[in-house]
Amino acid sequence: MTRNLLEPPETLLPENEAAQGELAAGTDPAEVAAHHPTFSAAWAALAEAALDADEHIAAYAYARTGYHRGLDALRKAGWKGFGPVPWRHAPNQGVLRSIAALAKAARAIGEADEFDRCRQLLADSDPASLDATGLA
Repeated sequence: MTRNLLEPPETLLPENEAAQGELAAGTDPAEVAAHHPTFSAAWAALAEAALDADEHIAAYAYARTGYHRGLDALRKAGWKGFGPVPWRHAPNQGVLRSIAALAKAARAIGEADEFDRCRQLLADSDPASLDATGLA
């Protein structure tokens, strides 16, 4: 299959086995974030837990941190601010989950523009992320 040279290549974040292993072992996401502050999946987990507890401001703050850390990681991996960030690649899911949590927290506090912007970023990155995060 030939790649369309007018479209940017997929951005695939590297594995962080140590951080993922801590989360998989049941380590508190706050502890994982303290050990690995650039690991978006820990921030996403914190944001999702805060959303579940109706703590929308905390969720917004956690998600915003995961979002920014994730964008930094994507840029480091060659992302230019647009192009595919596939959900199927597990290391990408932390940043995509953070963006989704930010959208949900923004909607909960009445920040419609932020909700729309985050939802569009997910759709542009990989429409499968909308289904996976409940934003379809």
